[in-house]
Amino acid sequence: MQLQILGYYGGYPDHGVGTSGYLLSSGDYHLAMDFGSGSLLALEKIMDPLQLDGVLLTHYHHDHTADVGPLQYLWQLKPGVKKEPTLPLYGHTKDPLNYAALTFGDFTKGMGYTADSVLNVGPFKLSFLETEHPVPAFAVRVEETTTGKVLVNTSDTRYFADLAKLSAGADLLLADTNFLADKPKPRWHLTAPEAGQIAADAGVQKLLLTHLPQTVDLELLRRQAQETAGAIPVGLASDAASITI
Repeated sequence: MQLQILGYYGGYPDHGVGTSGYLLSSGDYHLAMDFGSGSLLALEKIMDPLQLDGVLLTHYHHDHTADVGPLQYLWQLKPGVKKEPTLPLYGHTKDPLNYAALTFGDFTKGMGYTADSVLNVGPFKLSFLETEHPVPAFAVRVEETTTGKVLVNTSDTRYFADLAKLSAGADLLLADTNFLADKPKPRWHLTAPEAGQIAADAGVQKLLLTHLPQTVDLELLRRQAQETAGAIPVGLASDAASITI
């Protein structure tokens, strides 16, 4: 399983870097996971977007979905052979209006999930956990069925204990880490020490910090996460264009 970073900022793009967007690949199967601002341009540097097999959205905040509309227009307008004539867009059904917008003519189709869903999508098995965020959002556990390798994406969330349960034994934990340790409450994203603590409690193999802030020292963010993660390696999505899991 290969993870490629399309964007890693939370909230808004900055200095040519986009917001949350990722590409998961296994063999010739390609699943985008969130598709924020700048994701389509970043994807075009890696592959023809018409060769996507699907898109998984963890929630409908704009920094995770801003390029979904342009991707739908691309599916409508761009000439070429599409791997999937109608592109599946996997999204939760707790927001009916935004979920309905995933279906766009014959070009893209919304495919719903809930917290209880287990989706078999190509070579991946997807399971979900609703997070604690101002809008419905879902962490996702992705298992590559042929190898047993596991990636967990926390999506956007504040800290709660069940995140470690979902992440148990993962080969890679992709954690929303938008705040340094001194961020006062209330907060709706993880602090760096909280991300490290989840990794330690879950016994993951590696922690990758993402949904990063634009205005703080990212090395300090990484060091704070490392203090609670212990011996688990901690990296920044800003330094990791591609990771083999």
